[in-house]
Amino acid sequence: STLSSSSAASDVYKRQKNDLNEATTLHWHGMDVPAEEDGGPYQVIAPGHDWTAHYTVKNEAATCWYHSHMMHQTGRQVYHGLAGVLIVDDEHHSDLPLPHDYGIDDIPLILQDRLFDSDGQLAYPDRMDDRMVGMRGDVMVVNGVISPTFIASTGRIRLRLLNAANARAFTLAFSDGRRFELIATDLGLVEKPLSLDKLVLSPGERAEIVVNTQSSQPFTLVNLPVSSTYQAHFGLLSDLIRDLDTQAFDVLTIIPPEENITPPPALPAQLRDIHWLPEQDASYHRLIAMQMGEGQGNGGKRGGGPGARRERGGWGGGKHRINGRMMDKNFIEASIVSGTIEIWEITNDSPMMHPFHIHKVQFQILDRDGEPPGEDERGYKDTVRVPPFGRVRVIARFGGESNPHIPFMFHCHILEHEDHGMMGQFVIV
Repeated sequence: STLSSSSAASDVYKRQKNDLNEATTLHWHGMDVPAEEDGGPYQVIAPGHDWTAHYTVKNEAATCWYHSHMMHQTGRQVYHGLAGVLIVDDEHHSDLPLPHDYGIDDIPLILQDRLFDSDGQLAYPDRMDDRMVGMRGDVMVVNGVISPTFIASTGRIRLRLLNAANARAFTLAFSDGRRFELIATDLGLVEKPLSLDKLVLSPGERAEIVVNTQSSQPFTLVNLPVSSTYQAHFGLLSDLIRDLDTQAFDVLTIIPPEENITPPPALPAQLRDIHWLPEQDASYHRLIAMQMGEGQGNGGKRGGGPGARRERGGWGGGKHRINGRMMDKNFIEASIVSGTIEIWEITNDSPMMHPFHIHKVQFQILDRDGEPPGEDERGYKDTVRVPPFGRVRVIARFGGESNPHIPFMFHCHILEHEDHGMMGQFVIV
């Protein structure tokens, strides 16, 4: 789906009819919309009913997406297909000499890993393992296809990368080591193209890259295996964490164009100007602690660490929590005055990475464990990787229409963690 934020086509009506035999929702991930149109847990669509979201497109050009956000069922519903790409365009972006021809040189890639049973059907076993570290599969699926191939007809292509996996982080590179240019993060263009040879995307994150397709033979976008550095402890969690994201996958094979193709012109040296929010403009510094339990972390320090309980499995106690509390629709973590700039300091009290997502706003990453973010994260974001036992500070302006009665969500974007309590709420007043 493509939206425009130009003055000629800014109002959107999107009608969703639920033909499932269960309730669902449809959340506009990354979109700056009013609370009542967000498609979160408060806009439930009953079986056989429909819901129409009406909003004005305020976003600048970006690759956003939509997916189920049903309480306690998000992981299962997204896993079975309730997700897709939402492309926003604007006049500034359209005027830039970037690949724009959808399906020809502008290609969205929805990246997911899936597990299939012996009959070739999607399997979502909902095991303890899956609740602990998130649902991961052993088959790479791109745009719903296994082992896809793209036949290039131009000298360069733009890949809109969306990590729509339930839990897996992807480390993306090309099989022949070729470099590519990062031109956009979650919520729009970066200031200048950034040359990279690999890129990490956690669940919920997006990136747009431009790659030269000229080659003497086909080449492949691949997911690189990541070696674990986690210290071995006795217990299931240690085994699971040491195995996280250590699998290699072929993502997309690219067939190069004819040799006589006209070489593409250079990318613009400057894509946009970003207004970097000064820390001193923030009127509030908010602390957000992400905590794990059920043998998955320290349970908000309710259980012992790996030394204290090693003989009984190590990390124990509690449930998935934020600030010591499981998701509770009756509890509002923050009431934020519209227009306020806040710094959120997000800590991870567990031994695995959590991707943290805030609805409604676009934020900028200030630092991670006291160090500036990588150049590949210097843009507008709505999801950020929080490292094991680490902390990240982000800054954002919480603008838009006030609604003290309908909250926005913030949560871990490992969907099984969200479903099992690692989510909170805020309202704009």
